[in-house]
Amino acid sequence: MFNSIIKGLGFYVPDNVVSNDDLSKIMDTSDEWIRERTGIEQRRWVNDKKLTTSMMGTYAAKNAIKDANIDKNDIDFIVFATLSPDYYFPGSGVLLQRNLEIKEVGALDVRNQCSGFIYALSIADQYIKSGMYKNILVVGSEIHSGALDKTSRGRSVSVIFGDGAGAAVLSRGNDKSGILSTHLHSEGKFAEELAVIKPATTFWIDKIINDENDDGSSYSPYMNGNFVFKNAVVRFEQVIFEALNHSNLKKEDISLLITHQANLRISQYIQKRLNLSDSQVFNNIMKYGNTTAASIPIALTEAYQSSLIKKGDIVLLAAFGSGFTWGSALIKW
Repeated sequence: MFNSIIKGLGFYVPDNVVSNDDLSKIMDTSDEWIRERTGIEQRRWVNDKKLTTSMMGTYAAKNAIKDANIDKNDIDFIVFATLSPDYYFPGSGVLLQRNLEIKEVGALDVRNQCSGFIYALSIADQYIKSGMYKNILVVGSEIHSGALDKTSRGRSVSVIFGDGAGAAVLSRGNDKSGILSTHLHSEGKFAEELAVIKPATTFWIDKIINDENDDGSSYSPYMNGNFVFKNAVVRFEQVIFEALNHSNLKKEDISLLITHQANLRISQYIQKRLNLSDSQVFNNIMKYGNTTAASIPIALTEAYQSSLIKKGDIVLLAAFGSGFTWGSALIKW
């Protein structure tokens, strides 16, 4: 069986910076209110109507391919994680293949929201370990800003989310480094606690047009914040230890923990529970907000580019999100 290694990393975020003070001008909120609850200071929101989820993914992918020092036609499969695809169908993976102008490789979309990149990474890892592919492009890209309720009614959700994209080139390796294991879980009984319910197959365009009783809130993201928080901190801890135990490692062996950047308070809670030092944890939600499927690859790329990861390090990625879904990936760099 082969090993899979992360050979290249890249990310892209829109130029448009939206500060907490900017949001206070359009809704009943404040910089203090947002920072206290989320740790977020600013986020990026797309203001170019021509910029799509697949295009942002393309920019991140090009950076990852360059970092991997391979030709774009060495890519032989694509896994694209997003909750905000360009179209209902086809998926964004095929659009990425078109944008990159590469050969007719397979492309797969993953719809697992905040856990999407971990799921995508796990799929790619299995393909490489089986010997089926040599170089897989794994992308997480999101444009949330267009679907947010930017009024005081929607402030508890809209202040959290940002737009961005991250990518990794996963390649076949020959030594004992690389992805040691991945661990995936779901609990669908809580699906509606963090969701966008409409449009839906039971509530399509004709019903939307004739819906005189809807105030528009059901078309924006809904989150039962406290309930999500309570579940997240439990599942994060469980899946982190699941990964460590699988490789007979202890929490002290973690060189760097990167959790999905959902809320700085969640990350800080996990850090405290595991008794990890600041040098063992990386967060960048302060700058970008919650970019769901893009948050982990963006954070991983920034940590790598900042020389916070070196050869031989044990890097642990963990995510929790809508579904509920959660997962982890343990990597020896």
